[in-house]
Amino acid sequence: QVQLVESGGGLVQPGGSLRLSCAASGITFRTYAMSWYRQAPGRERELVAAISSGTTNYVESVKSRFTISRDNAVIMVYLKMNSLKPEDTAVYYCYAIRVVGAPLNSERSEYWGQGTQVTVTS
Repeated sequence: QVQLVESGGGLVQPGGSLRLSCAASGITFRTYAMSWYRQAPGRERELVAAISSGTTNYVESVKSRFTISRDNAVIMVYLKMNSLKPEDTAVYYCYAIRVVGAPLNSERSEYWGQGTQVTVTS
């Protein structure tokens, strides 16, 4: 059974920091690209940060403030969030994806965590 379990969310003042963690089980973790998404009330879920084979990518609004990392030895992915703003308030989701095989005959495996709430307010 595949599980992605997020933790580390909470209430923080503007300018503060949080570190989100995602514990994965039931997958060959090192073969998956890992991402963090977020969804604010009334808005679509958006990709925040992704990491795969050592390469990282960020949505423009979080560049230089957020850092995604992973530790394959302990099967964890992290999102360190600094200089938090009220607009960062959202439910943050951990996401794992792997695509194997030829383009026209590929197998796609993807999983979501249950989410963790981050609220930035004074």
